[in-house]
Amino acid sequence: MISELYRTAAKFGANFFAFRGRSRNTILHEWRQALGNAHTSPAFRAILPHSPAERTREDTMRIGCPKEIKTHEYRVGLTPESASELIRHGHSVTVETGAGDGIGAADAAYEAAGATIAPDAGTVFAEAEMIVKVKEPQAGERAMLRPGQILYTYLHLAADPDQTRELVESGASCVAYETVTGAGGGLPLLKPMSQVAGRMAVQAGATALEKVHGGRGVLLGGVPGVAPGRVVVIGGGVVGFNAAQMAVGLGAEVTVLDRSAEVLERIDHHYHGRIRTLYSTGAVLAEAVAQADLVIGAVLIPGAAAPKLVTREMLRSMAPGSVVVDVAIDQGGCFETSRPTTHDNPTFTEEGIVHYCVANMPGGVARTSTYALNNATLPHALALANHGLSVALTRDPHLRAGLNVHAGQVTYRAVAEDLGYDYLPPEEALKTDSASEGKRRTG
Repeated sequence: MISELYRTAAKFGANFFAFRGRSRNTILHEWRQALGNAHTSPAFRAILPHSPAERTREDTMRIGCPKEIKTHEYRVGLTPESASELIRHGHSVTVETGAGDGIGAADAAYEAAGATIAPDAGTVFAEAEMIVKVKEPQAGERAMLRPGQILYTYLHLAADPDQTRELVESGASCVAYETVTGAGGGLPLLKPMSQVAGRMAVQAGATALEKVHGGRGVLLGGVPGVAPGRVVVIGGGVVGFNAAQMAVGLGAEVTVLDRSAEVLERIDHHYHGRIRTLYSTGAVLAEAVAQADLVIGAVLIPGAAAPKLVTREMLRSMAPGSVVVDVAIDQGGCFETSRPTTHDNPTFTEEGIVHYCVANMPGGVARTSTYALNNATLPHALALANHGLSVALTRDPHLRAGLNVHAGQVTYRAVAEDLGYDYLPPEEALKTDSASEGKRRTG
């Protein structure tokens, strides 16, 4: 192995000792240039250091984290701890001033982690190669995106044609948290927010049922001698499971509907029969809705618009003052009468039924949500930063599933089908990049 190193040193007109007095990163960079692909051989990988601090300048990525501007959205794309980890791996992080205020993270905490504080979002977008957010970019943010820039955030494009069109026009590469898959199945970057939203749904529904908020005045847990409230959860996935958990904990009478026998069996086994499980058909759903005090819509088709399962006619069969919570509203909602609301005006009444349809429910518990989200998103952010978009997505099919828009093309089938775009498989889209990946990142 040493003889190989001497031969490499000779390419620079000297011997191995000619490197003395030069920085280690410079030496490593020149070795890699001289050896081409040879540095990936086991012998050289064994001696070349790969610690984050020893990456070359070309291996770094400029990462930006703007402040969220959606109404009452207090989460932030990167915690100070996540910023520190990215910096430890050799990357630079710029955070908009005040971005972490909603979770109690002052600018000083980011500066202590090694991040740079920017005065406004424009500076963040202009300087960053990758933008890390929480919610979908608003119109003003979309206007700042540029070709080749990576956007890493929740998108929910199937229910948002305007956003989709502008992201396509931007030329940016948009990786959506909600469609990244897991090795064991499921949607690991969506899961933590689904857990939060499911638990919040019962809290929100219980509050909306109070008479002062327009509800029918039902206490979900009841009291001795008075029946508890009846909660119907449509969908037994992560949202539905967590909603059912909270409702059972409050003492409500809970029914979960799903079309998967396996899901229903899992819920029945977990709750030891304390929850009624029903296979969902149109007739069964209509009957359950008619009897409910609170209906929670927890339906998800990954990346696609939510189906409208509960019709206006079904709502008319409910008792006035009953409540529906549509957790699927960020994908268009699963109630025919749903429309998005905000934390500062969360409910409206239609057909005598109180609707809670806040599209960013977890933003109401920003600190819990941000840390839970960062636990899931940071490993993929590191992969994108360490290797670059094309290499990271080529290596990891689960991360590749998150690519929704790339260089003017829609690369997620459900979005293309729902919104009428031509679909380009992400594998094909990334092939067009391979020629321009000359400065491919390694790590």
